[in-house]
Amino acid sequence: MNSHEGNRSGRQTVLWAIAVATCGVLPVFLTGGLAVQIRSELGFGAAALGVAVSLFFTTQALSSAPFGRVVERIGSRRGMQAAALGSAVSLLCIALFAGSRNGLFGFLVLGGLANAVAQVAANLALARGVRTERQGLAFGMKQAAIPAATLLSGLAVPLVGTTIGWRWAFTGCALGAFAIACTVPKTTEDQVRHHTNELSDDMRPMPLILLALGIGLGSAAAVPLGAFTVESGVAAGLQVEFAGLLLAVGGVVGIVVRLALGWLADRRSGGHLRIVAVMLIVGTVGFVLLASGVSWLFVLGTVLAFGAGWGWHGLFNFAVVKYNRNAPAAATGITQTGAAAGSAVGPFLFGVIVESTTYSTAWLSAGAAALAAVAAILAGRWMLIRHLSTTSKPS
Repeated sequence: MNSHEGNRSGRQTVLWAIAVATCGVLPVFLTGGLAVQIRSELGFGAAALGVAVSLFFTTQALSSAPFGRVVERIGSRRGMQAAALGSAVSLLCIALFAGSRNGLFGFLVLGGLANAVAQVAANLALARGVRTERQGLAFGMKQAAIPAATLLSGLAVPLVGTTIGWRWAFTGCALGAFAIACTVPKTTEDQVRHHTNELSDDMRPMPLILLALGIGLGSAAAVPLGAFTVESGVAAGLQVEFAGLLLAVGGVVGIVVRLALGWLADRRSGGHLRIVAVMLIVGTVGFVLLASGVSWLFVLGTVLAFGAGWGWHGLFNFAVVKYNRNAPAAATGITQTGAAAGSAVGPFLFGVIVESTTYSTAWLSAGAAALAAVAAILAGRWMLIRHLSTTSKPS
């Protein structure tokens, strides 16, 4: 394969990784964006919405590590095909058959399984199919799938949810996911064969566990943004249509920040996890502004929270893959377990706190979780530096 063909293959891999990763998270964020309409029809409260989101991510947490090793064996292309198909089935079942909250819960569990495969398969595709010097941007683009799903969910509120109905939004997204599952190109298959699925000496389990804890706490703080920004904005005095557009704006900000961080990562030799810690600290300011309950501060807080408090995941995954190139799906399967566990616990606790106190208290709690994530990630980084002190690899 010549340089031009390699570049073209790399670009295709990135595009399809983004598409599949977006499909993976669409069921849960579409549920959050259209929560006002869904709750009105199915009849449940904020705590039940938190349970729905938590079930999705709990399922992902329990299945990420084993699916990471499975995807190492079957390859990224088949993994992405299976993931997109699973997401499509989840979305379509919600659209057609979710007549109660329990039905919604069950179909989101299916979506959680699909998302576990989607994330590790996309990570493997990028690690094997994109040139090393461009992987920072590639992982930033792939991780932009989450705010992209948030953007689609936010736009679905005024364009579909409040016009022809929320079920049509799920139906349209399901058809898109089916199309993606059927058209994943062969260029996304692993470019290198015969890899081990064991963690290399470059990344020992203990640093991975600490980093998994850090991304878990950070996700617990950030994921409620996708599920509760609209309802919280309405509580702060915003119109529901404007709150939906604000969610979309937050998605755009998240996309831009993740791309920018990835682009910069390719131009630095290290320091990636330090930047993650700084981002979380800035994001904490955004959570405090969300807790103010003042409309214009809520808007500013949304931008900061989406950009800094949730914009670091691509850089984080890039750092993990960089230090475990022998088994990127297996390594990110471990850290994705933490991310998914935090994503499961965060919305559930957020919903419980809202129902028992206020949105302000819930957002302040999210800020506290973000600060705890800083401590865990810096501890994991310190252990990583110590382990790699005899190598020339930057951290």
